[in-house]
Amino acid sequence: MTDRISPKIIEFSTLSTECSYLKDQLSRMQYKYIEQCPSKLNDELVEKGWRRFGNYYSRPQCSTCNECKSLRIDAKNYKFSRNARRTIRKNSDTTFTIQKPTISNEHLEIYEKYHRFMEKKKGWKHYEIRPKSYYELYLAGAGKFGKEILYFIGDRLVAVDLVDFLDDGLSSIYFFYDPDFSDFSLGRYSIYMQIQLVKNFNLRWIYLGYYVKDCPSLNYKERYKPYEILQNNPSGGEEDIWE
Repeated sequence: MTDRISPKIIEFSTLSTECSYLKDQLSRMQYKYIEQCPSKLNDELVEKGWRRFGNYYSRPQCSTCNECKSLRIDAKNYKFSRNARRTIRKNSDTTFTIQKPTISNEHLEIYEKYHRFMEKKKGWKHYEIRPKSYYELYLAGAGKFGKEILYFIGDRLVAVDLVDFLDDGLSSIYFFYDPDFSDFSLGRYSIYMQIQLVKNFNLRWIYLGYYVKDCPSLNYKERYKPYEILQNNPSGGEEDIWE
């Protein structure tokens, strides 16, 4: 059954601000605010390089820089390397469940620990997350397609992976984990599990968000070959070109 909702879309752009990814660059974002976004429209926007957080869809609209490249892993043709298989074996006792996005004290505690950890490790700016903010970022706008993959070691929640299920694969929205379990390489493991899920459903792509060559927090995505890069910034009925 297809969505029959005609959503109201509010479009706007930000002013130029300091770029979070590259020094000495300015960033400007284009936004669409969409309540009750139909699954088909969500698919189309992801394929055209938009990223969803809550009811907000965004993509870069920078006048002097084009370094944010939308990247999608060709999961159907992905071959697990020896290192990948080692990471999977290391997590042989890790279990997961897939469900609608939720919020709990455990979610918020792990989220806070993760961002404090990344503040020290990579210099991320830290913003305290409140229940309302978490809801607006990760629960709002999920519709029928938004899910969370919860990872457990024993009975303990150790990681949360927010994704959208698409007609042709998965859109990876956000992932965070408990730094106490860093030795399990949960970030890489979650991507391998996404790849396996896509293979199991006989789909093809994992839309991994933006790849920025000179940004350490984003250039790791280049490791997951084969992949394609969105070559244009399509609008309206313009075709998206992935190569």
